[in-house]
Amino acid sequence: MDRMSPLFGRKAPASRARLVTLIRKPGCHLCDDAQVVVEKVCGELGVPWEERDITEDSHLHDLYWEQIPVVLVDGEQHTFWRVNEERLRKALTD
Repeated sequence: MDRMSPLFGRKAPASRARLVTLIRKPGCHLCDDAQVVVEKVCGELGVPWEERDITEDSHLHDLYWEQIPVVLVDGEQHTFWRVNEERLRKALTD
């Protein structure tokens, strides 16, 4: 199945290499909570993750401003507002 990444406008990786993206904004307590979970799960699994600031990217702002924090797995939306540790772990190991 061809799936385009809404964030990057390219195909999601076909390999098992994973990337988690946390979309957040400064001063957001839910974003801070989400980052703790992302750091923990990605650290335990050895999965790289990145942080994107919604206030510095108009495209991300238009897509996600009502949902932050947003977590993407391989460029596709995984969750928003609250990050469930077990659900993220499952998404990264399945």
